[in-house]
Amino acid sequence: MNRDELHGKARVLEGNFKQVTADVTNNPRLHDEGVADEVAGRAQDAVGLVRRKVGEALEEAGQAIKK
Repeated sequence: MNRDELHGKARVLEGNFKQVTADVTNNPRLHDEGVADEVAGRAQDAVGLVRRKVGEALEEAGQAIKK
């Protein structure tokens, strides 16, 4: 897991927490902010996953070339 994946997952959790808090306090602005944070976190997590997979593929290609 890389930094982007970790920060993305943390942002998703933060967004979910904001949404729950907004539902309890009946605050639509906070709910919208939580949804935005959740979406941004999922995107950041996806970018991190792609970066990790590309890195793994390049590493495997490098190992194959060495042989």
